Amino acid sequence: MQTPNVQHGMAPPQHQEPIPVAVLLSVYNGATFLNDLLTSLKQQTHTNWVLLWRDDGSTDASIDYMQQFALDVGIQRCRQITSPHTHMGVVRSYATLLQDTPEGYFVAFCDQDDVWFPDKLERGLKALAVTQKPALYCSRQRLTDTKLRPISISPPLPPNPCFQMALTQNIATGCTIMLSPPAVHLLQDSLSPPKHILHDWWAYLAVTGADGIVITDNQPTLFYRQHENNAVGAPALFMQRALAALRRGPWQFMSIFRDNLAYLAKQTYLSAPNSHVVDALQKVLSQLGLIGRWRRWCMLKHSPKLRRYTWPEQIIFRLWFLLG
Repeated sequence: MQTPNVQHGMAPPQHQEPIPVAVLLSVYNGATFLNDLLTSLKQQTHTNWVLLWRDDGSTDASIDYMQQFALDVGIQRCRQITSPHTHMGVVRSYATLLQDTPEGYFVAFCDQDDVWFPDKLERGLKALAVTQKPALYCSRQRLTDTKLRPISISPPLPPNPCFQMALTQNIATGCTIMLSPPAVHLLQDSLSPPKHILHDWWAYLAVTGADGIVITDNQPTLFYRQHENNAVGAPALFMQRALAALRRGPWQFMSIFRDNLAYLAKQTYLSAPNSHVVDALQKVLSQLGLIGRWRRWCMLKHSPKLRRYTWPEQIIFRLWFLLG
């Protein structure tokens, strides 16, 4: 028998357990597409995952599909969170699932109508393994119709996004997000998510606000179905997004912007520089008239990171910031 080649003074490599991941799924009348999603979970190359799911008041066969899946993979790998029983909406539903995530687990948000690529979990875990800080990973998506026929690819993601960028725009699509254990702990200890944004923007704001790391991956990791019942769609073109912002006008955007600032001002996890940013923005937005407009312009001029990713969206953001 051949002796393994181990260098003198070095211990042989130790077997390491695969990293545990909690996949969080809020189900609501998703029976049409659930089987495709659940099949793609079983095909993941990273196999140490547990599916935590709750039903948010479905009236179709969603629960039947989920219970059958639990029989297929074992009840230890598919756990239903049954409390509370009421319809909560997508944001509070995912916040509830986060609270039930075991200590030390990574988290992957999951949508009921998508199809994951086999290496989705593995790819996200490799990216998150480089840091011990609160970290969020997100990727692009392959946009498809209801029959998974390709439409396009989602817009490119910016490298190294920061807190000020997160204030102006959410670039982290929920179904692609994975969180490191410190990021999970951060969200578990934070105030309940605000009602005016979804769980993905909430996580993005929290991680960047605490000076955590956001890792963007420009390789798609899933098929993202576009259909009439999407909680949020994904316009494929930058210009479409800019035109949509123009149609909405400044008041809706700036109302959400102010609400996010008010919510963040109550958080204890903000770093000192980011807390200063929130205070400065609230102060300048409270000032009216020509002086207020001038001070807003000065803030934009001296805050290059307070921006959206593409130039059409950035022009509109600056206009809305000045007028709204």
